[in-house]
Amino acid sequence: MANDPVTALASKVFTVSELTANVRKTLESSIGQVCVEGEVSNYRMQASGHQYFTLKDAKAQLACVWFAGRFSGGRATPLSEGMAVQIRGALTVFEAQGKYQVNVQSVQASGTGLLQAKFDALKRRLQEEGLFDRARKRPLPPHPATVALVTSPTGSVVQDMLKVLGRRAPWVRVLVFPVRVQGQSAAAEIAEGIRFLNRESGVSLPFIDVIIAGRGGGSVEDLWCFNEEMVARAIFESAIPLVSAVGHETDFTIADFVADHRAPTPSVAAETVVPDGIALRREVRAYGDRMETLVHNQLGRWQQRLDYLERSALFREPRARLAEAAQRVDTTAETLRRALQDRLGSLARKVEVLGASVRSHRPDQVLALRRQQIEAVHARLERVTSSLLVNKSQEIERLRQKLVLLSPEGTLERGYSIALSEKGGVIRSVSEVRPGMRMVTRLRDGRVESVVE
Repeated sequence: MANDPVTALASKVFTVSELTANVRKTLESSIGQVCVEGEVSNYRMQASGHQYFTLKDAKAQLACVWFAGRFSGGRATPLSEGMAVQIRGALTVFEAQGKYQVNVQSVQASGTGLLQAKFDALKRRLQEEGLFDRARKRPLPPHPATVALVTSPTGSVVQDMLKVLGRRAPWVRVLVFPVRVQGQSAAAEIAEGIRFLNRESGVSLPFIDVIIAGRGGGSVEDLWCFNEEMVARAIFESAIPLVSAVGHETDFTIADFVADHRAPTPSVAAETVVPDGIALRREVRAYGDRMETLVHNQLGRWQQRLDYLERSALFREPRARLAEAAQRVDTTAETLRRALQDRLGSLARKVEVLGASVRSHRPDQVLALRRQQIEAVHARLERVTSSLLVNKSQEIERLRQKLVLLSPEGTLERGYSIALSEKGGVIRSVSEVRPGMRMVTRLRDGRVESVVE
């Protein structure tokens, strides 16, 4: 027994570091590489790029670290809270904290976690494009005449909605566009149903006021057709207000975020889109009672007024009232007659004054005076013009004589001569004359040609 290793370990006193190191060696040598599946929790990304998270299931949890240098292909699979993954790595002990952990070497999304990753990625992209904006969401019509259902024609969901609609608003017309709400072709059928109802509303179909698209509860995979992009696009493009009613109250799909209104269940959607007929009837009765009360009160006020008029002097002494009114009419007529006479007299006096003013300004006398003034101005204008013409003629003659006196011909007449070059230019200086040059001398009575020696 002295050589038993278990007994030897039990009898030895370890330090914490020694014991932790032994546990680490035991785990790494006996277990080593592991592949574990679970749900990501407590996820955090450090500035260094290392990722720390806890992998858990319903009964236990496991610490994990994914160092930046061990990402496959240099990039890490995006992780998020609640994501289901499969990790592969080495089981070891983090001695500083005395806990065992997995040093992750690779991560792969699995099962529901992969769908969640697709859901989150599509949700982020559509949100960035503005498909979820509250500003574009329209209110539901308060009193629709036609409601269209895009859902499976079989099962309890469509029956529940029809019962609710029939109970609350039996006058509303209900159209059912049958589609599959689960499986590979379900998304395409739902999208086409929404587009068909928009296209044919008011054409081959009655005008549709609101659409309900939905189905009952189920797993994430069962509801996945309402997470497809083609369905989201069809809802976004719908000109008819649309209510999304998928699954239970805790289920959320991409269709819920795009729709104008999200109902937690199909039955609640049916209650939401139509008013309660019983409540409407109560409201109509209340309005009728109120109207009856108002009419009764008004009739009472009119009866009181009639009673007052019957008791008034107008009904008790009608002839005296009429005589008094006739006397007031006569008095008013006399006042008007006097005012009219005074006004006519004033106007007559004004006309007389204006007539006297016109007579003092006879047109024939005014015209004769203006004619005399014009003739006097005309005679004066003729005298001024004649004198001005004589003065200008005399001035022109003086200038003509001066021009003749100063002209070359005048200079020659006074006994002078003009020396010209052979080309006819005037010679003004001796410096312009050269030996052998031909010259022309112009005199009063002719020209003389000469050669300079």
